[in-house]
Amino acid sequence: MNATVAAQMTSADFLKLRKKRGTVIWALVLAILPLLAFFIVRAVQHSSNAVEHPPAGGIDGFHDGLRIVALFFGPLAAILIGVEGGTSDAAAGVLRDLVATGRSRLALFGSRIPAALLLSWLIVGVAYGVLLIGTYALASGAPTPDAALALNGLGFSLLSTGVICTIAVGFSSLLASRPAALTALIGWQLVASPVLVNITSLGNSRKLILSQAIVQFSPVHIGDRSSAVSMSEATALIVIGVWTGALVALGAWRMRTMDT
Repeated sequence: MNATVAAQMTSADFLKLRKKRGTVIWALVLAILPLLAFFIVRAVQHSSNAVEHPPAGGIDGFHDGLRIVALFFGPLAAILIGVEGGTSDAAAGVLRDLVATGRSRLALFGSRIPAALLLSWLIVGVAYGVLLIGTYALASGAPTPDAALALNGLGFSLLSTGVICTIAVGFSSLLASRPAALTALIGWQLVASPVLVNITSLGNSRKLILSQAIVQFSPVHIGDRSSAVSMSEATALIVIGVWTGALVALGAWRMRTMDT
């Protein structure tokens, strides 16, 4: 398969994802609405009592907003898109027809990942744009992030959501069940990971938790709750690579052996 065919397959998968209006709308809601609520509430508080409440924007607002985009609701949107990308063909009953075209099953699986990543990053990019607008427009004279920090924040947001989206594609392809994949991934992201991180008796084994590897690349301080485990960037890259590689490989294996 040459690059032209691969691009065409990825474009077709992206188009299928983009036409899933419910998925796109909910992903936008998850990525943007909490951020808007955050800035609106802080702006109201600041306007009512500027002494006790700092400006909604500025460097402090950027730090808190980046956590929303990169660590909480952005990854949830990425999970939603990744799971849709990994299960849409099987759910729609068109997998048999795709296989009948003669395309490699691995190629059919592989094109899902860049398509899901592209849509996920587009939505995260919109959310990050909202973050920057709120950061600078609502600074009220407070210090604001410089260009380097703004770019690093964007890179971290793309890294975090990209890893989660890729894993969601692989995991959902492995399960071949949208409800099961969504439940397991969201439960792990929101419940299991934070609980395990705070069990100090687990010691260094907590370095194997994906979220802890991802936060090592954050350009801002994450806070005690999410940064209880520290590791080198090299170790973090290995953990991210193992998680991503293992689940993508399992998803590809499932796609290759699935009965259509």
